[in-house]
Amino acid sequence: MHSKKEHSGKSYKNKLRFNSDLNNIFMAKILIIDDEKPIRNTLRDILEYEKFEVHEAADGSEGLRIASELKPDLVLCDIKMARMDGMEVLSKLQEMDADIPVVMISGHGNIETAVDSIRKGAFDYISKPPDLNRLLVTVRNALDRSSLITETKTLKKKVYKTRKMIGESEAMKKIREMIDKVAPADARVLITGGNGTGKELVARWIHEKSKRSSSPLVEVNCAAIPSELIESELFGHEKGSFTSAIKQRIGKFELAKDGTLFLDEIGDMSLSAQAKVLRALQENKITRVGGEKEISVSPRVIAATNKDLKSEIEKGNFREDLYHRLSVIVLQVPALNERPDDIPLLANYFLEEIAEDYGSAVKEITPDAMRMLKGMDWTGNVRELRNVVERLVILSDKKITDKDVKAYATKY
Repeated sequence: MHSKKEHSGKSYKNKLRFNSDLNNIFMAKILIIDDEKPIRNTLRDILEYEKFEVHEAADGSEGLRIASELKPDLVLCDIKMARMDGMEVLSKLQEMDADIPVVMISGHGNIETAVDSIRKGAFDYISKPPDLNRLLVTVRNALDRSSLITETKTLKKKVYKTRKMIGESEAMKKIREMIDKVAPADARVLITGGNGTGKELVARWIHEKSKRSSSPLVEVNCAAIPSELIESELFGHEKGSFTSAIKQRIGKFELAKDGTLFLDEIGDMSLSAQAKVLRALQENKITRVGGEKEISVSPRVIAATNKDLKSEIEKGNFREDLYHRLSVIVLQVPALNERPDDIPLLANYFLEEIAEDYGSAVKEITPDAMRMLKGMDWTGNVRELRNVVERLVILSDKKITDKDVKAYATKY
C-alpha cells in the first residue's frame, strides 16, 4: 500500500508527463528571478523535470546581469523583492529586449500590482505558491509566443531581405558613402539611373540606415499604375467616390506616415497626380479621393527615375516645382558598364544567392567564362547580370564555362 506522499508524487509526475509534449517546444532557457529560495527551488524542480534549461537569480540586479549574458527565452520574475522590485526589473528587461516574455510572480495581496504589470508589458502573472497546471500552461503560452515572434522575424528577413551593395569600384564606394551621410537626415532624396542599376536597393539602404527603419518602407511603382488610379493609390479614396470604390481605401502616404515612401519611376506620374504630391509635400496633408477631410502625413519621401527629369520639365511632362521639392539630395547610380571590375563580385554573390534559393551547391565560373561576362555590354545593368547568372546555373553542368556563356548568355 502506497503512502499519501508517494501517491501525490506520482500524481505530480503524471501531470508533468501529460504536459511534457506541449511544453517542451524547444530546449528553452528560463531565468527565475526571486529572492525566496524555496520558490526558486520549487520552480526549478518543475521546469527541469520538463527538460528546460533553468537559471536562477536571487535579486533584480543579478537577474538583469544574467539576462544580458544568457538571452533567456522566458523570465519568471517576483514582484516584491528587496533592492530592486520586479516592476523595475520588468522595465529594464523590456529595454534590453522587448521580445523576451516576462511572467511576474505575485504573492497574496499583489494581484493588483500583477495586473498592472501586464499593462506595462508583462506576458502574464502567476500566484505564490505556484499552481502546477497554471504554471505549465503559462510557460507553454509564453514560449509559443516567443517562438512565433522568432519565426515571424525569420520569415520577414527572407521575404524582405535587403541585398548587399556589391562592388568595390570608386563609383560604388561613393554611393555607399553618400547613403551613410544622407540616411540619418530626413531630407528627400532623388535617385537617378538606368533600369536595373539598383535604384530600389539604394532606397532600401537609405531607409534601413535611417531613424525611421523600425517603421515601414512603402513602395509605389508609378509606371505600373494606370494614371486614373495613381491618385487613389497614393492618397486613398472614400467608399462610393467612383464606380469601383466599394469600400474605403487607405493610401500609401497614410501607410507610410511614420516611415519612408518610395516613389519609383516618378517620371511616369501624371501631371494631375504630381500636383497633389507637391501639395502633400508642401503641407504634409492629403485628402482622399472623394473625401473632404484633411489628413496629416509626414513620411520621408525617396523618389527614383530612369528619365532625365530636367529634359522632361522642358517638354512639359514634369513639374519643375515638384522636381525641386524632391531633389534635396540627388544620387546617381552608376551603370554596370561603368564598373566592369565589379562584375566578378556580383556574379559570385548571385551564384551563392541562387544556390541558397534552390537549395543546391554553389556552381563555379571558370576564369575564361568570367572574362567573357566582364566583356559583355550590360544594357540591362545588374538586373540583367543576375538573370544571366541564374540562366547559366540552370543550363550548365557542374562548372560554368566560356562555352556556356557563348551558348546561354550572349545576346542574339
